[in-house]
Formats: sequence, C-alpha cells, structure tokens
Amino acid sequence: MSTSKSPMSPGGKHLDKKSALAKARADLPKFKDILIVEDDQLDADRLRGTLRSMFGYDVIVRRATTLGNALDSVIEKKPDIIFLDDHLKPKDNASETIPFLRRCNYEGPIVIVSGLLNQRRAAELVEAGAIVAIHKDKLDSSVIEEAILSVHAAHQKLQAQAG
Repeated sequence: MSTSKSPMSPGGKHLDKKSALAKARADLPKFKDILIVEDDQLDADRLRGTLRSMFGYDVIVRRATTLGNALDSVIEKKPDIIFLDDHLKPKDNASETIPFLRRCNYEGPIVIVSGLLNQRRAAELVEAGAIVAIHKDKLDSSVIEEAILSVHAAHQKLQAQAG
C-alpha cells in the first residue's frame, strides 16, 4: 500500500504561502502612516481595504488623487510607505513622479501599483527609485506582504552598505 502524499490544492498552497508571509512580516516594523496615490476611487478603496485588513484600523491610510496632492501630503507629514499608481490623470507616470517625491525629502519606500505592468516596465520603475512594482490585477494581501518583505530587505541592504 502506498502512502504518498496527495498534491496540495491551489487553495491550500495559497493559504500556506499567506501564512508563511504573515509569520515573516510579524518581525518587521509596523507602518503607522501609509499614503496611497491613486486617482481611481475603486482601486484606492480596494487597496485601502486590503491594507486595513492587514494592519488594522490603527494605521493611518491617507489618499492623494494627483501628483500635487501627493507632494502636499508628503510635505505635510512623511508617510512610512507610499503606494503609487503608475499612471495618474492627466498624464503623470511614476517614472516622472518618483523624483518629485524624493525632492520633497521623502526617503521612504515607494511601491508602484500599475494596471499596465510588464517585466520591462517593472525594471524601469525600480531603476527610477521604486522598491517593487505590483500589477493591479494581482493586488491582494499576500502580494502586498511580499512587497513589504522586499521593502524590508532593501532597507536592510542599505543599512549594511552604510554601516
């Protein structure tokens, strides 16, 4: 009689991955202030809901709908992390927006959220100063947790280079 394990279902794999990511995130610093820069209300609400389910209601989640609003928000109070839409109306894109955020003395992590993401564009965004880029269609808590782990790894790398 064979006692081989049956393959895990896709749902089981997803839950295992989510559990492993949550454990890894447990030791990371907690975000207290998050800025979402997104001009689409539904996309912003979806991201806000996911962040609230991950971090609870103690975290401040602000939203800016334009580059100008984002810059004002950053100048007013530096967030711990920014989730930036790749394409803001009327014609701003993240490659051009990131330098403006940096000129406002924002040195924290920027995660790009894009509906038009491919491998080449993701590389361009990282080169422009983003930590990671996520496709809007794949945006869920496990993808956000992976992005946060990337943020932490990048921060650790910078500290090691500086120290």
